[in-house]
Amino acid sequence: MAAPPSGKVVYEQEGVFIHSSCGKNDDQDNLIAGILRVIEKENEVIVDWRPLDETLDTSNILYAGKDSSSVVEWTQTPKEKCSRGADRPSSYEAEWDMVTTVSFKKKPHSNGDATTHANRESKWSFLFSLTDLKSIKQNKEGMGWSYLVFCLKDDVKLPALHFHHGDSKSLIKCLEKHVALNESPHDERVLLVKTQKSLSQSFENLFDEPSYGLLQKWKKDPYVVTMGKFSKVTNYIVGTLRSSDQSNQRRPPSEMADFFNDTIPGLKINQQEEPGFEVITRIDLGKQPEVSRREPVSAEEWAKNMDSEGRILDVDYIKRLIFKGGLCHTLRKEAWKFLLGYFPWNSTKEERANLQKRKTDEYFRMKLQWKSVSEEQEKRNSRLRDYRSLIEKDVNRTDRTNKFYEGEDNPGLILLHDILMTYCMYDFDLGYVQGMSDLLSPVLYVMENEVDAFWCFVSYMDQMHQNFEEQMQGMKTQLIQLSHLLRLLDSGFCSYLESQDSGYLYFCFRWLLIRFKREFSFQDILRLWEVMWTELPCQNFHLLLCCAILESEKQQIMDKHYGFNEILKHINELSMKIDVEYILCKAEAISMQMMNCKELPQTVSEILGIENSSVTPDSDTGEDESGAELSCPTSLYQSISTPVIAANGTRDGAQQVAETQSLTPA
Repeated sequence: MAAPPSGKVVYEQEGVFIHSSCGKNDDQDNLIAGILRVIEKENEVIVDWRPLDETLDTSNILYAGKDSSSVVEWTQTPKEKCSRGADRPSSYEAEWDMVTTVSFKKKPHSNGDATTHANRESKWSFLFSLTDLKSIKQNKEGMGWSYLVFCLKDDVKLPALHFHHGDSKSLIKCLEKHVALNESPHDERVLLVKTQKSLSQSFENLFDEPSYGLLQKWKKDPYVVTMGKFSKVTNYIVGTLRSSDQSNQRRPPSEMADFFNDTIPGLKINQQEEPGFEVITRIDLGKQPEVSRREPVSAEEWAKNMDSEGRILDVDYIKRLIFKGGLCHTLRKEAWKFLLGYFPWNSTKEERANLQKRKTDEYFRMKLQWKSVSEEQEKRNSRLRDYRSLIEKDVNRTDRTNKFYEGEDNPGLILLHDILMTYCMYDFDLGYVQGMSDLLSPVLYVMENEVDAFWCFVSYMDQMHQNFEEQMQGMKTQLIQLSHLLRLLDSGFCSYLESQDSGYLYFCFRWLLIRFKREFSFQDILRLWEVMWTELPCQNFHLLLCCAILESEKQQIMDKHYGFNEILKHINELSMKIDVEYILCKAEAISMQMMNCKELPQTVSEILGIENSSVTPDSDTGEDESGAELSCPTSLYQSISTPVIAANGTRDGAQQVAETQSLTPA
C-alpha cells in the first residue's frame, strides 16, 4: 500500500469504504475498503483517503489543492455509463450513488513534442487541504452506516465515505480543532466551514510567510498574531491592507470596517466618513488633576489592620492603601489570596486554614484525574492529548529569563505544567488556550505553593474567562468600551487614528487579552495587577490604563504623522519601556476627570460603574442612566495620611526572594 503524505498523523481510521456502483465490468459494483487519515503538515492540514488495495497505482492519487487545475482535472463520466444508478430504490440517499457520476483522470502533460495521456481510471484515492473544504454532509440518523461527503470550495463533491466501523463523529471532532464548523440553517445534516479558526489551536510562527498568508491567518485568528511580535507583522501587513496604488494611501472606512468585522464578528466601532466628524459631542472634562502615589503597604500596616483572630478590620481602607501604593513583596503571598477572592475578607485565620485543607483535597482529586490516565486511554482522548501538547509547548517558553523558571528540569516549570493540566480538569470546556500560562506565571511565582497558586489562578480566570472563549465576547466588549472612553477623553486623537485605519484599536488586543503581561517587566506586572485587583477607583480601570498609555503616546503619533504601519510598530515597541508608576498616576487622574464630569455620557458611566444624577443619556438610546453605584469616591483618597512619592519617583525595589530551591509543592 502506498505510504501516506509526510507529516504528523492526528487521525487514522480503517474500515472507511467507498460504495462504487459504476464501471465497465459488473465486478466493479463493490465496496472499496480504505483508510482515512488527517495529517498535519508544516503549513496545512491534509485529509487523505486511499484504498487498502496493495496493487494501488499511486500515480493516480489526486490532490485537490487551491490551484488543482494545474495538476489534475475533475471530469464527469457520462451518465449513460452508469446503467445501475437509476435502478436504486428511492429510499437510498443520493450520496450512495453519487460516485456513479464522477471519475477522475490525469490531465495530459506535454513534454516537448511528446504528449502523454493517463486515461486509466484511478482507484478513487484522493486527498485535499482543509483550506479548500467548503462543507461536510452527514447521513440521516438511522440510515445504516454513517457516511460523510466532503464538498470543496470549487463545488466539487468527493465520493461519499462510509464508516462501517462507526466513529465518523470522532473525525468531525478532529477537524473542528483546525476549522470551525457550523450547522447549515437550510439543512441540519450539512456542516459549513467558517473562516474563523478555533482558539484552541496552538500559536504558530507567522512571520516567515508572504503577506497574503499572514493576513489570512490574522483574519482567522487575531489571538495568534497579536500574541506574537507585532513589529515583524507590520513589515508585511501594511502592504496587504493598503492599496498598491500609491495615489490612494487610505482604504475606505467601509472596507476596513468589513475587514475587522470579519476578523472579530460583532465588533461595532464607529468609523467616521470624514476625519473632522465626531460621533460624540465634545465634552470638556477639565484639567487632569495632579496625582501622586505612596510607598507600598508594609507588613506593619497590614498587621495593624487585623484583629486578634486574623480578621481584616477595615477592608475598604486596606484596599485604598494597596491601590495607592501596592504591596511590599513579603505581603503578596498572603494579600493576593484576599485580592483574588480565594480568602474571604471577613474570614478568621482558623477559617482560612480549614479552607486551605478542603481546597488541597479538592485540588489533588482533580490532579489525580489526569495523572491516572494511561497512555492507551489518552490515545482515545484527543482533547486531553491536545491540551497536554499545547501546555507543554507553552510552559517551556514562559518567563524563562526569570530565575524562578530558568534552566532545565526546573521545579517551577513542572508546577506550571501541573497546575495548567489540573485546570483542564476543573474547566474542561475551556481547557487550555495560549496566554493562560502568562496569567499563571506571576501567581505561582508569588505563592510558591501549588495548591494556593491553583485556586488563585481559578479566581483570576473567573475574571478573564471571556477573553479566552471561542466567541471572543470579552475582547469584543472591551475594545468597544475602550473606544467609547478614548473618544470622550480625546475625540481629536480618535479621529486621527480612524483617518489612519487604526480606529479599531486592534493594537491594544494583547494588552487586554493578558492584562499587559508582555508590556511591563515582571516586577512591574506584580505591582500593576495587585492595584487592578482592588477594583478601585472604578470598574474597568484596566481600560483607563490603556487610555493613559495611548494619551502618553498621542503627541508623538500625531506630530510625526504616523500611518497605519508606524502606529502598529510604535505601540508594539513600547513593550518593557512603560513606567508603571507614571501610567498608574495618569490612569487615576483620568478616572477622577471622568468622575467629576457634570455631563458624562450614559455609556461611559455604565462602563466605569458610576451612578450620577448629572449623567447625560446617550443620544442614540434616550434611556435613563442605570450604572452601578460608584465603589469608591475620589474624596476617600484624602483619608490616607501616608507619605507619597511622585509618579516618576523611586519604584519598589523588592528583590526576588523566591529561588527555585525553596519551591515546596503542597
